Amino acid sequence: ITAIGTGVSEDFTLESARYHKVIIMTDADVDGEHIRTLLLTLFFRYMRPLIDEGYVYIAQPPLYRIKKGKAEYYIHSDRELEEKKKELGEKGLAIQRYKGLGEMNPEQLWETTMNPESRTLLQVTLEDAIRADEIFRILMGDEVEPRRNFIQMHAKEVVNLDI
Repeated sequence: ITAIGTGVSEDFTLESARYHKVIIMTDADVDGEHIRTLLLTLFFRYMRPLIDEGYVYIAQPPLYRIKKGKAEYYIHSDRELEEKKKELGEKGLAIQRYKGLGEMNPEQLWETTMNPESRTLLQVTLEDAIRADEIFRILMGDEVEPRRNFIQMHAKEVVNLDI
């Protein structure tokens, strides 16, 4: 909050923003998604004008790196990984899964996630923040019944269970 310079809630002043681009950069796994949801909820509840004015972005780090010969590819999802494996064939393929941003060397992190020339940023919209707030309220709120209903409704959709 201090770094952004705007204050929060009633003390929020958009004109005091030190930056016009606030980038959320979390790991590409479920833990990173959870942290991103928490941050979006914070911005939505206490610093909403940052979202309204288009200042909040989400960095898209890769989940995998594939090498075949001298060619190197950064992959952002399991679905994309399967497509790339079909395209390249399995023989001679080296696949590295990043468990987090800390597993990348500085050059890889710069190339894939930080370099303005090559990174992918998603601008957060109000709809994104509202949905994050709803999910956070359901999963972390005081009411048990909505959480139970959500889990029961979505349990069969779980692909990666982080236990």
